[in-house]
Amino acid sequence: MSTESATQKTSSHPLYRYVPILSWLPHYKVEWLSKDLVAGFTTWGVVFPAGVAYAGMAGVPAQAGLYTLLASLTLYAILGTSKQLVLASTSASAIMIGSEIAALNPSNATAYYELVTMLVVLTGAIFFLCGLFKLGFITNFFSHPVMAGFISGLVIYTVVAQLPKLLGMMKGTGNTFQQLWYVLTHLNTANLATVLVGLVSLIILFVLPLISRRIPSGLVVLVLGILVSKALNLNTNYGVAIVGTVPAGLPSVTVPQFTLSNVEALLPSAIGLMLVMFSEAAGAADFFATKYGYEVDSNQEMVAMGVASIASGFIGGLAAGGSVSQSSINDEAGARTPVSLLVAAAIVLLTVLVLTPFFTDLPKTVLAALIIHAVIGMLKVKQMRRYFQLQRLEFWLGMVTLMGVLLIDVLPGLIIGMVFSLLVVIYRSSRPSNSVLGQVPGALGTYGDIKRHPENTTIPGLLIFRPDATMYFPNANEVRDHIRALVKTSKTPVRAVLIDMTANDELDLTSVEMLENLAEQLHNEAIELLLAEVHEPVKEMVERSGLLKKIGTEQIFPTVDAAVQHFRT
Repeated sequence: MSTESATQKTSSHPLYRYVPILSWLPHYKVEWLSKDLVAGFTTWGVVFPAGVAYAGMAGVPAQAGLYTLLASLTLYAILGTSKQLVLASTSASAIMIGSEIAALNPSNATAYYELVTMLVVLTGAIFFLCGLFKLGFITNFFSHPVMAGFISGLVIYTVVAQLPKLLGMMKGTGNTFQQLWYVLTHLNTANLATVLVGLVSLIILFVLPLISRRIPSGLVVLVLGILVSKALNLNTNYGVAIVGTVPAGLPSVTVPQFTLSNVEALLPSAIGLMLVMFSEAAGAADFFATKYGYEVDSNQEMVAMGVASIASGFIGGLAAGGSVSQSSINDEAGARTPVSLLVAAAIVLLTVLVLTPFFTDLPKTVLAALIIHAVIGMLKVKQMRRYFQLQRLEFWLGMVTLMGVLLIDVLPGLIIGMVFSLLVVIYRSSRPSNSVLGQVPGALGTYGDIKRHPENTTIPGLLIFRPDATMYFPNANEVRDHIRALVKTSKTPVRAVLIDMTANDELDLTSVEMLENLAEQLHNEAIELLLAEVHEPVKEMVERSGLLKKIGTEQIFPTVDAAVQHFRT
């Protein structure tokens, strides 16, 4: 057996499909290692401070962000199908976790953390089941304007929530606008030293990437913040809040004690979290797959993200999603394979074992600066402006979603956007675009829309009608009413109506009954009903339903031109 055929046989084994590392690792080239090592170190420099910051967003201890990386980086390298994607906690997922758990009003910090763990594990389980049942297509139902509005709302929500930590003051209550108003009207209570440290951190975070994107600005700010805090004893001497003790060593494995009431309370949040995380990850994975010419299995991606999130939850981490910004940095650093993730995971492990005691003096205002810097680039101003110019209705869908996040909360905002999108889809389905066809001058046997091309000529006595969208139950009656109106308003008496069925690959019962009623109504007015371009599944339905007997076999034609020639003779 040749090496090529042996490889094909091996890679077709189900185990290789569900554990992709088995298919690519045996073919790993030594010359790739140097680039993967550099990319791994660079990725660690980004995901390490981001993980700590995202833990703060979710309202859990700093080590939770590091525990997430231990599980997500390692397991995605084994189970994922993208070569450049970095699986880690993301700003959007961290915000949603913090928002949804806070809304449940847990009694204390321990109860809060337990609910976070349950939400993470439940989200992972939903991911896993969706991948197992091949539901990777579900994010296609998220319109881009809704997602842009949702993400922009998350950015504003997060920045406002971090302002009190950045300024060293108490946090207000209520929705995002109310909290912002509280900050603006209580600036006199801000801690000057905290403000100074936070603003300097923000300046460094925004300026360093302008000098070089290879400089891990987050890591620089993190280290400088700790050193300055230790040297000046910022907490004791100036009242600057610090992170406090971060335990060193490996995390313990804890299986959350689910109850029916907890599952009922967390399930909507878990579904929303899964949808947002996967839409972000799928977009990034598809981008790199297109860029480098390989394929990504969306269902296996769901399985990988599910296993990673479940494992992360068991060790006290957060949900693991595909980070667009961190993946871009991994790619720019030269990552050739997921070995770069294994390298980053190894350094995270060393960090957890040795470096966590140094976090004790990290100012919380530095964390707030890291979070603000991480999310501000996600603001979709250009996209929303483009939507406003191109399609006002979809722009307002995005704005409704954004305002829902700011006025109510994160998950309700997303649900509002989805509901309004669904209503638009239903409305558009019930009001399809239809065309009246005429013969194209100089093109024998070719027919086109007379509204767009007035030069096309109609055949006297024949109405050629084409539904430009699939005809089914929401719009079947609309199609019938449109045909009836055209017959009544025709300048010349209509002797036959020809329906071009090109857009229909199948026919539902409502449409069948509509065509039966239409045929009967037209027959009573001495008007024939003709059908053309009838696909095989439609023809079978027409026969099974008895519609064929009503209109007659001789009234169905393979092409529009064939029907026209029949009418003329």
